[in-house]
Order: sequence, then C-alpha cells, then structure tokens
Amino acid sequence: MLLAAQLAALAWPAYACGCGGMVTRDRSRIAVEHETSAVSWDGRTEQILMSLKVSGDAEEAAWIMPVPQRATVRLGGPRLFTQLGRLTAPVHRDRHHFWPRSGDWPYDDEDGAAAPGGAVDVVGWKRLGPFDVATLTATDPDALEDWLDDNGFALPERLGRELKPYVERRWEYVAIRLAPGSNERGDVLGGTLEPLHLTFESEQFVYPMRLSRAASKPQYLRLYVLAAHRMRPVSAIGGDEPRLRFAGRVDRPSDAVRRFAGGTGGGAAQEDVFLTAYDQYFPVPGRISGDHELRRARSDSAFRTVVYDDQLLTWGGVPAWLVTAGVVLFALVWAVLRRARARRPLPFS
Repeated sequence: MLLAAQLAALAWPAYACGCGGMVTRDRSRIAVEHETSAVSWDGRTEQILMSLKVSGDAEEAAWIMPVPQRATVRLGGPRLFTQLGRLTAPVHRDRHHFWPRSGDWPYDDEDGAAAPGGAVDVVGWKRLGPFDVATLTATDPDALEDWLDDNGFALPERLGRELKPYVERRWEYVAIRLAPGSNERGDVLGGTLEPLHLTFESEQFVYPMRLSRAASKPQYLRLYVLAAHRMRPVSAIGGDEPRLRFAGRVDRPSDAVRRFAGGTGGGAAQEDVFLTAYDQYFPVPGRISGDHELRRARSDSAFRTVVYDDQLLTWGGVPAWLVTAGVVLFALVWAVLRRARARRPLPFS
C-alpha cells in the first residue's frame, strides 16, 4: 500500500529501455544512449553495477529490472567505473605514413568524426537517495502487468510480453523510479544517472537483456566482467558480435575492484582478478533473443586494444616525401644536364 501511494499518481508509458525496461510519465520521452555495467560472480552470488546515460525531455522516469533471485539494491558510485576504464584503456602507438593525408601539409586541416500472498507480492520497498525501490515477485504474467499498471508503470504490450518468460522462470523484479520531490525544479533527465548496485543469488552467470527488445532506438552496451578467469558471452543474442576490448589479470587491484570481484559470499576479497571487457552494439533491439550468459573462455590469454596514431613520416622535421621528391628532382636535373653536356660537339683545334 505504501508503494502504491508513492506510485499511483504516475501513468508512465514506456519509450525506451536499457538492461531493464525504462518508462516515462505522460507523453514525455527518454532514451538510453549508453549502458555501462560491471558484473561479477563467485559461483553463487552475482553483482551488477549499472550506469545509464539517458537523453530526452522527461522530468521523471522509472526502470524495471528482472533478476533470478531476491535482490538487494543500493546506490553505487563512479569510482569503480573510473578504475575499470583506466585499466582497460587502449594502448596508443605511433604509426607513420609516407604520403600526406588530410590534416598534413599541404592539405588543409579537416575535422574527423568518430563513429561510434497472491499473484504479485511486494517483498521489499525502500528509499535510496533520489530513488524509490520496490522488489516484486509474481506467479502470473498478466497479474504482474496489471500490478505494474495499477502502480504507475503503464507498460506497452510489447514490453509486457517480454516480462512473461521471466515470470515462467520464477524470476523476481526490481522496480526503481525517481522518488517524488527529488526533481522539484522540473529538470529534464539527461546525462549519466547515478549508478545502482544489485546483488542476488544466481546459479548461472547472466546479464539480463531481454527487455531491451522493446527499445525503439539502437542500444550500446559496455560490459566489464570480473571473475577468476577470462569470460565470454555465449552468443551475440541478436546484436553485433561482442567486440573484445580488454582481457587480462589485474596487477595489484584496488580495494574497490577486489571487493566487487570477491562477491558477498563471506569469503575474502578476490586477490587474483581477471578482467574482461566487451563492447556490443544492438542496431535492431527487436532482434535481441534473450539474456547474456557468460562462461569461462577456452584460455586466459591476454588482450588489449591498440589504437594507432597516424603521423606523417619526417626527417629532421621535414616531410620525408618532400625530401625524397627533392632528391629525385635534383637527380633528374643532374642526369639531363650531364647527358646534354656529353652530346655537345667538341670545338675544332
């Protein structure tokens, strides 16, 4: 009843979704531009730290996230993502080219663009900073959808359909929204939202993605996987092939990395941490076929992305092609003059 009182005033149709289903109020719009998550699994307990970058004209929004077991939710922080980004940053190496390209003399500079007790039970509710968080269980797909509708989550039919497989597998759900009064100035939601940290028991290492099928715009995912070994997604689940960004053991991991990799099973924080990072693009979200399942790779071979910085080859600060052209031109002139001199008739004595 408390949750209903908090949410009943809102009727939010869904317009976009990230890892879970993102919904907004009235006719406002919100789109998830970029989804960054870190996941860890110790064989029993899984953790997900998620950060969403959003855009649109919505002042309020909510988010539905399915999980295999009862989840605890707390606010996260940007520190772990900052450290993981630093650990997986590409290596930059110089690569020289002989002939001038755009941006090299004598061509003008050109800017480049980078691509690129009933059917439904409320088992928990709490306030986390600017968020209201409800944990739900459901044994009937239609009852779950009705409950969400009655409590402010007016889901479209396509998103409701995607919830049914989770109900059949007896998963639970985390419903999160900005708490009433947390956006009193009426600011439009935009930029990177505060990260959320979910912890739950799981027999498999999974990353829920099915609800992203309801997104209307392409989705981009960056996934950091912390485990004892190198991990890989079992399939592309309807998106482009996941692109490996980094794989390697973390030398002297920070406390934040060790704690996140160590799970919450009561054991010591993971000392030997293997970090794997993937980027994946979903150009047509409707083709997403399920959730990411992560398994151990065949080997723990290391990998790091290399970015080549192309530079014009120079000799003594002078473009090599210009020096070469000058030498060739001088040689041709000298050869022509020498040949002309050789053909000049000798004067009579």
